[in-house]
Amino acid sequence: MSELKQSKYIDITTDYGFKKVFGSDTNKDLLIAFLNELFRGRKIIADLYYNKNEHVGDTEDIGTVIFDLTCTADNGERFIIEVQRTAQDNLKKRMLYYSSKLIADQAPKGNRRAWNYAISEVYIIVLMDGFAMPDAGDEKYFLHDICLCYRDHGKIFYDDLGFIYVELVNFVKAEAELVNDLDRWLYVLKNMSSLNGLSTYLRKPIFEKLFQLAEYSKLKPEEREMYNVSLRNKWDAESIRSSQEEQLKRASEKAMAEGKAEGKAEVIKNLLSSNKFSISEIAELTNVTVEFVKQIEAEKAKGK
Repeated sequence: MSELKQSKYIDITTDYGFKKVFGSDTNKDLLIAFLNELFRGRKIIADLYYNKNEHVGDTEDIGTVIFDLTCTADNGERFIIEVQRTAQDNLKKRMLYYSSKLIADQAPKGNRRAWNYAISEVYIIVLMDGFAMPDAGDEKYFLHDICLCYRDHGKIFYDDLGFIYVELVNFVKAEAELVNDLDRWLYVLKNMSSLNGLSTYLRKPIFEKLFQLAEYSKLKPEEREMYNVSLRNKWDAESIRSSQEEQLKRASEKAMAEGKAEGKAEVIKNLLSSNKFSISEIAELTNVTVEFVKQIEAEKAKGK
């Protein structure tokens, strides 16, 4: 494969780049620093261990990198984290499935009464590159910190299962606007491959190490080949996603122009038949409720 025209630093949101920076014991200080910023003081990780089952989920998923980690906090408590650089498909359900598996895998084969459901805390951390949080609407948050809580008053019901989604498309700060290390990490994640060097805004030892590690010129020939493949895969995925978004936009414009429920129903049926879009995506971009899409789906299943 011919070598691509490269910037000075690799794109660390590619599968290869993400593993290169965060996926080895040698560089676990980088991952610890990043995770600690995401927890924003709620947890302080002192050490972590890469569990052998790196790919807990569906390994055939394209664009999915998963690290299964056992972390030790500064107070000695231990908890489990799964870090993903993931694809868009069925995002929320997949994360719920992965978290459930991490919980279920803690159960002993026998003598569960003595175990007494001593479940470690479980956190799923998701890096979303190039796409938005499903059902987010007009919200432009770049960090979604989620736990189980009461629907009526918002009080936390169970604090030992959490999801942190990093929505990079909504992080739009310029270098001069970076105010803390979380900002700096997200800025580097989003812009690394377009930077020419370490600016004064990023002049810290942890970022100095990151920039040295991510220099393309320091990659061995076989590493360059793997990175180039990974970069092409990312570009292909972005092209497919862009094409799908354009189809949804055209379908939405058509439905709006028709201005009739019947017209929208036909467009929704076609989108459902394509098996490319979730119900919530179809609802949002055809300007109807999720319930209406489900009604059309049910009618379609009955052959109406």
